[in-house]
Amino acid sequence: MSDLIFVALSAFAIIGAVMMLVYKNPMYSALGLLVSILAVAGLFALLNATFLFMVQIIVYAGAIMTLIIFLLMFLNIKEDHLPKEPKKYMLIGLGAVIMIPFNVVILKAVSNLPYADMSIMGDTTFGDIKPIGMLLYNDWIVAFELISILLLVALVGSIVLAKRKKSNKENA
Repeated sequence: MSDLIFVALSAFAIIGAVMMLVYKNPMYSALGLLVSILAVAGLFALLNATFLFMVQIIVYAGAIMTLIIFLLMFLNIKEDHLPKEPKKYMLIGLGAVIMIPFNVVILKAVSNLPYADMSIMGDTTFGDIKPIGMLLYNDWIVAFELISILLLVALVGSIVLAKRKKSNKENA
C-alpha cells in the first residue's frame, strides 16, 4: 500500500512541476507549485521524517506560498503583461533531455540501495528536532540570518517595484 501512495505522491509532484512550467497564468503556476510542495511533504511523511514534513507544510506550503500569492495579487500580473515565449515548449523539452544523464546516475545509485546497510548506528537522537536546532543556531547562525535578510530585501524590493509601477500608471 505504501508503494501505491509513493507512486501517487511522486506523480502529483511531477504533475505540479509540469503545471508550474506550462501554465501562462501566474496564479495557475503558483497552484502547480503548491501541488508539488504538498506532494513532497507527503513523501517526507512516508519516510517518517516528521520534522521535514512539518517544515514543508508550515514554511513552504504555508508561509512561502502565502507570500507568493500575496505578491501575485498585489502586483496584479495578467497574462498580457507577460512576455511572449514562442520557444517555451522546446526549451522545456531541451531541459528534460539535458536532465536524462543526471537521472540515470541517480537511478543507478538508488538501485544499489537495497544492498546498503540501512540500520541506525546507535544514535538515539535520530529524527529529533533538538540536534537540528542546535546545529542550525550554533554552527549555521550567520547563514540563517543572511537568508532571512535576503528574503526581507526581496520582499521590500517587490513592494518598491509595485509602488513605482502603480505611480507610473497614475501619472500616465
